[in-house]
Amino acid sequence: MRRTPALIVGGGPAGAVAALLLARAGAPHLLIERQAETGDALCGGFLSWRTLALLARLGIEDDAIGARRVTHVALFAGTRRATIALPQPGAAVSRRRLDTLLLDHAARAGARIERGIGARATTDGGLRLDDGSEIAAHALFLATGKHDLRGAARPTPARDSDRVLGLRVRLAPAPALDRLIANRIELHLFDRGYAGVVLQEDGTANCCLAVHRSLLAEAGSPAALLDRLAARNPALGERLTWRGPAIIDAVANVPYGWRETCGAPGFFRLGDQAAVIPSLAGEGIAIAIASAAAATRTYLRDGAAASCAWQPMLARRNARAMRVAGVARQLAESPVAAPPLVTLAAAWPGLVRIAARLTRIGSIPI
Repeated sequence: MRRTPALIVGGGPAGAVAALLLARAGAPHLLIERQAETGDALCGGFLSWRTLALLARLGIEDDAIGARRVTHVALFAGTRRATIALPQPGAAVSRRRLDTLLLDHAARAGARIERGIGARATTDGGLRLDDGSEIAAHALFLATGKHDLRGAARPTPARDSDRVLGLRVRLAPAPALDRLIANRIELHLFDRGYAGVVLQEDGTANCCLAVHRSLLAEAGSPAALLDRLAARNPALGERLTWRGPAIIDAVANVPYGWRETCGAPGFFRLGDQAAVIPSLAGEGIAIAIASAAAATRTYLRDGAAASCAWQPMLARRNARAMRVAGVARQLAESPVAAPPLVTLAAAWPGLVRIAARLTRIGSIPI
């Protein structure tokens, strides 16, 4: 059995930042990532101004990221639409580029990274791998994103019978699409779901949807669902013209609104494993980076046992942003509330900017 003081599971933003900071501190650790090469995770790819500030404090400036600048948010519900300036500019970047950049920074800092190693389940004091071997660790940093690990799965509320699915399709680069979306992140609101669309650094547009299972069941398949949404939502349909025969990525049972409020000795939950903010808030990557920074800081200062108090502290810190985003999600998914909401946003854009500020996570020292 191999042993390591600190074991990080997952090479996304949360895991990479944890490895980077532990390496900079000279603390022994190991990061394992199931993919041999960096893929493009199902994610909206939006970096809020808070996320950009966190990255800058890690020494990763905007120019190094190479992201698309995003200055406005556009809301659509049926035939109604509104465009509002963001409180501060954000950016959009593919997860392939962001994850590669963060892992490269961690590796250059001396992080110990092993790829192509899948985790099967947590054990008492460590982790069991796909090949049946085990790694023992004093501290386990769980950074597997939306994918649960056996023995540490996030609970789904019993009342949530109509669970949420995440879908993602790429829209091909085109000058007309570039002019259509420009420097905006778009939110297309419809019954029991919404879609976010934004241009990324390579000219493609990322179209991510959060939809309830019942909506997919009515359509019959992800492709049929996209066709139905395109027919019923003119603006979204115009953008989906560029999707072609692209593969539709999916992830099941996304527990939006969930937070881990209890701590366990030597067990740090990071990113989506700590708190799953509704994706329309555009703050998921910020939670990943900030939670990793806070967890490693706590571990380096107070040791593995400090996770017991740290995890509920993180939940309290994220509570307001999660509540506001949850209310926004309920309104966005309501066919009754969404159209008036867009009309109101067009008349009083300051309300949207207030909501945008309230859904940012609290500042965490790095």
